[in-house]
Amino acid sequence: MNKLSPLASFLLLLSSGTVFADVNYKLEINQPEHHLSNVAVQFPKTAQSYLDVKLPSWRTGRYEELNLANGVRFFEAKDASGQALKWHKIEKSTWRVELPEPASITVNYQVYANELGNRSRHIDDSHAYIDASGFFMYSESFRDEPVTVQLEVPKKWRSVSGLKSGKNKHSFVAPNVDVLIDSPIETGINQWFEFEVDGRQYELVIWGHGNYDVDLMLTDLKKLVKTGAVIWQGYPFERYVFMVHATSGARGATEHLNSTIIQRYRESFHKRDDYLEFISTAAHEFIHTWNVKAYRPQGLVPYDYINPNYSRMLWISEGSTSYLEDHLLLRSGIKTTKELYKGLAKSINRHLETPGREVQSAADTSFDKWINQGGDHGRNFSTNIYSEGSLISLALDIDMLEKTQGKKSYRDVHNALYQDFALPKGFTEQDVKNILQQLTGIDYATWWAQNVDSPANLDFDRLLGVIGLELVYPKESKFVANAEFSARSGSELPTLTAVKRNGAAWQAGLTSGDVIVAVNGHKVPADLKGYFEQFKIGEKLAVDFFRRDTLLKTDLVLAQKSDKDKVIQVVSEPTEQQKLLYKAWIGLDLETK
Repeated sequence: MNKLSPLASFLLLLSSGTVFADVNYKLEINQPEHHLSNVAVQFPKTAQSYLDVKLPSWRTGRYEELNLANGVRFFEAKDASGQALKWHKIEKSTWRVELPEPASITVNYQVYANELGNRSRHIDDSHAYIDASGFFMYSESFRDEPVTVQLEVPKKWRSVSGLKSGKNKHSFVAPNVDVLIDSPIETGINQWFEFEVDGRQYELVIWGHGNYDVDLMLTDLKKLVKTGAVIWQGYPFERYVFMVHATSGARGATEHLNSTIIQRYRESFHKRDDYLEFISTAAHEFIHTWNVKAYRPQGLVPYDYINPNYSRMLWISEGSTSYLEDHLLLRSGIKTTKELYKGLAKSINRHLETPGREVQSAADTSFDKWINQGGDHGRNFSTNIYSEGSLISLALDIDMLEKTQGKKSYRDVHNALYQDFALPKGFTEQDVKNILQQLTGIDYATWWAQNVDSPANLDFDRLLGVIGLELVYPKESKFVANAEFSARSGSELPTLTAVKRNGAAWQAGLTSGDVIVAVNGHKVPADLKGYFEQFKIGEKLAVDFFRRDTLLKTDLVLAQKSDKDKVIQVVSEPTEQQKLLYKAWIGLDLETK
């Protein structure tokens, strides 16, 4: 007698005529080495003439269309008696199942999951990362219905999720599809730890070997999760899961409802700078539990999943989150003020070297996040919601502190959003302006128009001076000649990858993709780093280069640039006012020289 596979048994149960109130998902991983899984979804009985079932075309936390339906094959639909139902696709991510009479429906399909870096779907012989956006079809008709998930995975695998556990160690339940989609599952061979802080439960699950220090991770995560009260009154969860992937290539992170996934190269945890990147990412995603997952702009409520959700305030969702990282890391003692200054100076220097900041506003880059591109054009004509939003948040924070004598800060804005605009509400730009006026007694409409709706022209010398800091070149720095382009080093000749808009190379007519051959008749080295510093500022050079495999020539007049970036330091004699506002800003006393 042949034994039925777990999936076959499940399908037999579904075809028995039993009516379920829930939407039931079954995911079977039986070919992990080929990145394949089989999915069965049983929808409750409906009297509709058809049922549209969809796989999201993007996932939460990443405002970019990913076309997740491209991994689906062998789609079929059956009624409760096992009879095949006709279906056809009506757009790239939607399958329409015809219903000649009222019926419950089971759809089955195969998913190819080999997109680790997208943090949407990945299966191999050691684990599976299951973001529902990449695996589980849903129907708007049953979006609010309870959900069950059953996994069939290889022996010795452990399954962890922010979802509530179901009837066994590989099953989970959710109150609706939105919670399912925002609660990924990590299953496989992994390390798992749990701890409790202030009555809330936390878990850390790590997949992959690397040079990380688990004890240090746990120590700092315990410190980090205590700091929510620095900004918000109350926590939006009772249980939270940190998922970490130590990988051979994929990197990045994504926030979810009460969990996060953080991916880093497996050998990039040990050095202090590397570890700070990791724990800062953990802080960033943890802040998202409030900012985005508990409250978010009106344009993102509710999530569409098939079409883009547009908002002019993604700079608040992402950039403000980046800015608030340091408030938690400093208060918890994880990060030092010296490290704070170093990171902030790096952000400001990068901002000042990005010509796109003069072109695109934070509001426009928020709306265009779905189509904005990186690379040479992006740097010259765009900004991004993270860096620009972070620095605008800094400027707004200092402005509020200055105008209220340290009594109100940008943290108060986020607490007000949490208290007054918790989901399913969504806040508008006017709501934020109203909160600013309520907190400070000042109308911020003009400030908003100048710094959010227009490209921000931030005066960092004045801003930092308010809190007793200054942005200066190191004493040992000097100005040197610079061509104002970036190049990729090759085995032979360097290829331009970015040319600063209106800079020296730009004025010379050079562009990305050009291959530099010689300067003043002499062959250039493969690596041009520091090469132009041997010449004088303002000197005219004859540059030979290849474009379209044709040798061309141009004259390049060198610009000047400091050989060292600006740094942030405490002013020589801070006033009592500066000391007061500094402490109101970051919660620590200003350490004088």
